[in-house]
Amino acid sequence: MIVEKLKEAIAKAAGINAADVQLEHPTDLSHGDYSTSIAFRLAKERGKKALELTLELIQELQKGKLTEVARIEAAGPGFINFHLSRDFFAEYISKITKGGETWGRNERLSGKRVMVEYTDPNPFKEFHIGHLMSNTIGEAISRVIEFSGAEVHRANYQGDVGLHVAQAILGKQQKPGLSWGEAYAYGATHYESNKHEIDALNKALYERSDEKVNALYDSGRKTSLAGFETIYKMLGTKFDHYFFESEVAPIGRALVAEHKEIFDESDGAVIFRAEKFNPALHTRVFVTSQGIPTYEAKELGLAPVKFEAWPHDRSVVITAAEITDYYRVVLEALQKIEPDLAKKITHVPHGFLRLPSGKMSSRTGDVITAVSLIEELTGKALERMEHKDKKIAEQVAVAAIKYAVLKQAAGRDIIFDIEKSLSFEGDSGPYLQYAHARARSVLEKAKRADLAASIDMMPQTVSAFERMLYRFPEVVERALEEYAPHHITTFLTEIAGAFNGWYANERIVDESSEAPYRVALTEAFATTMENGLWLLGIQALPRM
Repeated sequence: MIVEKLKEAIAKAAGINAADVQLEHPTDLSHGDYSTSIAFRLAKERGKKALELTLELIQELQKGKLTEVARIEAAGPGFINFHLSRDFFAEYISKITKGGETWGRNERLSGKRVMVEYTDPNPFKEFHIGHLMSNTIGEAISRVIEFSGAEVHRANYQGDVGLHVAQAILGKQQKPGLSWGEAYAYGATHYESNKHEIDALNKALYERSDEKVNALYDSGRKTSLAGFETIYKMLGTKFDHYFFESEVAPIGRALVAEHKEIFDESDGAVIFRAEKFNPALHTRVFVTSQGIPTYEAKELGLAPVKFEAWPHDRSVVITAAEITDYYRVVLEALQKIEPDLAKKITHVPHGFLRLPSGKMSSRTGDVITAVSLIEELTGKALERMEHKDKKIAEQVAVAAIKYAVLKQAAGRDIIFDIEKSLSFEGDSGPYLQYAHARARSVLEKAKRADLAASIDMMPQTVSAFERMLYRFPEVVERALEEYAPHHITTFLTEIAGAFNGWYANERIVDESSEAPYRVALTEAFATTMENGLWLLGIQALPRM
């Protein structure tokens, strides 16, 4: 990429390593396409004035004859701006159109095997809008990793045993007409008055010791998992591996029993005093006094089970930020038991997705289900669309949700505004889909006019819109490095706005000599949008 070439040239001129060179894109395009403050940083070290060193570096850089650079200029003391050449942009337009679905890909993780775990809904509970956070972020990260050359397997870890299951079973026993989500809410709110019975059910579920309870459990588990699959289909997610707490619980309990040098007993329970190894951590229970493994022990058992199912180089785990502290304790314990596995794991926490009405609680039944939200958005999208196609409307609804989740850094909470999320006028998933559909409509018009894309007759002036498209691979690499898909969302929103502004001021399909270039530029935009939307898990629609 041009950014690497510029870094090498600057490093050579300054006599430093390329890794020490920082480049950025000026906010104002009139200040160039790249900028560096390296002279400002080096001036003090070398006992020179920043402007003096800036001019010296520019003189050295100009000797190198960077063919992709039209102009290098000082921008105040210590700053150097680079303006890329007209031919550079034209060549990139050709590269994008020829690259098609490969445009923007890199080989940073070529040959690597990466398992990404996300969504993790619990059977017997509702699949609510909070699960949409994990699913959306996890799917986008999976795609960014795939786009970077790795082989990716998607994993889903689900709590099919535990107190919540016992509470749901009690709810079904006492109120057979309730759905499983409602049964769980009933059992959770009536736990104190039924504590002995629920605790006994929990023990029986782990031991599979009661045939009637087993039959009810098996039926509920099957119903819940089938419902989840319907939602995954809507969201465009397909998992390679499903892991369950019932599967990993005995393995985690065995690991705890095998490593008495790490764990301690306390009032009949087995605990891990993580603060002994890291003062920033705390003590957690891994096995209760009833001999039941906790979430911590199950997570401990999950790591080797995942590796045995599909040996991998990296394991990326996406969960709600509320478990960050507990997860750090689990990783500390794993580090003592299976250090090679522990070092493979990266935890990516995310915030909450809330409606303006406030935070939900599955324990009280006060939840907005994922299906109900998608259905509501689909209906509203259908009302706004020219083509009354329910399938397309559902894709618009999913785009609205995914964009709202992915437009900011993963760790932040999101207040989901239904009306803003469906806007066709900016800062929304449907806005990106509409910009892409508009470009595809132009290309269809060019095809009917027998007007082929070409860069042979380019205009002398490079539009602001054209000066942005080549950055896409850089954005993808940054999203990979930081596990941060919001960089892609921001970039796509910017180029969609730039395209719409250019579209409003240009007649793309006409009989002029520059029309083929404008068609090529439109095709480059459509290709970039398609690849970028794919990375976000959003469907690029041909019409809306």
